[in-house]
Amino acid sequence: MSYETIKLEREGPLMIITLNRPERLNAMPPQMADEIGEAFYDLGDARAVLITGEGKGFCSGADLSARSSDSKGGSHQALQNHYNPAISQVMRAPVPVISAVNGPAAGVGCSLALAADFTIASKTAYFLQAFVNIGLVPDGGSTWLLARAIGRARATRMMMLGEKISAEQAEDWGLIYKAVDAGDLMIEARALAEKLANGPTLAIKTMKANINAALDGTLPEVLVNEAEGQRLAGASADAMEGGMAFLQKRKAEFKGK
Repeated sequence: MSYETIKLEREGPLMIITLNRPERLNAMPPQMADEIGEAFYDLGDARAVLITGEGKGFCSGADLSARSSDSKGGSHQALQNHYNPAISQVMRAPVPVISAVNGPAAGVGCSLALAADFTIASKTAYFLQAFVNIGLVPDGGSTWLLARAIGRARATRMMMLGEKISAEQAEDWGLIYKAVDAGDLMIEARALAEKLANGPTLAIKTMKANINAALDGTLPEVLVNEAEGQRLAGASADAMEGGMAFLQKRKAEFKGK
């Protein structure tokens, strides 16, 4: 499939998605959300996905100019039909997702960055929930993501005060995985993505599903999920390879099977 608002590259087991509207700081129209969802729908042999932005920004939020002029229903329909499905695809992806935040991540762009399993950001980047400044409410899963990642007080601060949160502050809060120097961002993000892409894919997939379920589940439910996941992972070729590598005191070579 050809894409107009994103660039898609495949490097062995790694798929790289680059948001490609640099002239608008990669503001996300419904079409971009659809294309992100389509890319995740067709992972092929990819065992990890890296998302970043072209130019100076990661994603400055939804492109309001591309939404319906019907202010009563346009945003609601855009969320239900385009943005929410894209965020859900990222969070439910059966492979690890890494976001490399190279600049502003605002609104739904903030949601996209934080929906990844690992969010690594340039120290020049920031995270922003600016909805309050235009009389709207956070969307794209921001309320769920922020409240669980940094707690009620900090989530409320971000959403109700509309403050920019620097990458270093985001790391300090536990909102993101790591803040790095701008020149090191893609080097570190690629190294992390490649490490995950060459890991035990079934085990990582199960971990991701169990973590997501644990956020809303009870301890008995989590224990059942973990036991079932261990049963499935334990029967994989990667688990056998991991065990043999441990006994033979060598590095395991996982094939994602």
